[in-house]
Amino acid sequence: MNDSKVTKIGVLTSGGDAPGMNAAVRAVVRTGLYHGLEVHGVLRGYSGMVDDDIFQMESRSVANIIQRGGTILKTARCKEFFEYEGRLKAYENLKKRGINGLVIIGGDGSFNGALKFSKEFDIPCVGIPGTIDKDIAGTDFTIGFDTAVNTAVEAIDKIRDTADAHDRLFIIEVMGRDAGYIALHSGIATGAEHILIPERKTDIDSVVESLLEKEKRKKLVNLIVVAEGDEFGGAEEVAKHVKSKLPNVDTRVCILGHIQRGGSPTCLDRLIASRMGYHAVESLMTNRHNVMVGIQNNKMHYTQLEYAVKAKQKINEEWMKIVKILAS
Repeated sequence: MNDSKVTKIGVLTSGGDAPGMNAAVRAVVRTGLYHGLEVHGVLRGYSGMVDDDIFQMESRSVANIIQRGGTILKTARCKEFFEYEGRLKAYENLKKRGINGLVIIGGDGSFNGALKFSKEFDIPCVGIPGTIDKDIAGTDFTIGFDTAVNTAVEAIDKIRDTADAHDRLFIIEVMGRDAGYIALHSGIATGAEHILIPERKTDIDSVVESLLEKEKRKKLVNLIVVAEGDEFGGAEEVAKHVKSKLPNVDTRVCILGHIQRGGSPTCLDRLIASRMGYHAVESLMTNRHNVMVGIQNNKMHYTQLEYAVKAKQKINEEWMKIVKILAS
């Protein structure tokens, strides 16, 4: 890795959008400018790098965005960047502007691309974990998770009111294709009777048994929170099975969907995004390259990109025990 000083940096948001990404962009831009670096925004993730959709940013480019969800830099999936030719094109676009450092705000797929790119073209990259799924190792939080989970909790609380009024079983599907954190946290916080997540094999028969037992003791209001990536299937599949076994139970399905991805970020998401953005720029300047900045036990933590890419967070057994005991 060359040790030449980083003087001009590019910042991009890639993969799924997450509330708090704007706060991270703002922190990167302002920290870079404070240190006398030139900062360039790349539009639509790696697509903008390939298509040369890059513009210089000033302090006022990021005014009044910390409270907004989504990302002002926009995001897209980029097929071209998977191929060497696409990455070469991206490199040439950066080179002609003299950009010699990159900050990538996104998930593990985005870090994968960054790792490949920096190895091929010797451009140092630093990753900031921005994903509502919280499925990246090396950090206790990812930008967007807290907002998404609070959105889910608010929605599930409202659904419980209706479930209570009608003595209904509600099966609620939250986001999380490969990770059950949104389901786990929102389920515990709303007192769900069952939480189904991709990390655990779903024993649908024991779910049905417990619902039967609850029916016997007249506990008629039940919530099941399902992560969309649960191996049994999403909420619709679970509902189909439950209805076939418990035809008398009034069952409803509610899929929360993309409501969880948007909205104004919570205080926590704005804080961690600001802190991570600041440290990402500091990392580039001190030659700490090809790492992801994370926060562990409230301290900054740096993980090699390849490790952040491959390893997933492990769901703590204790949480599963808590769910079981508190929902009984």
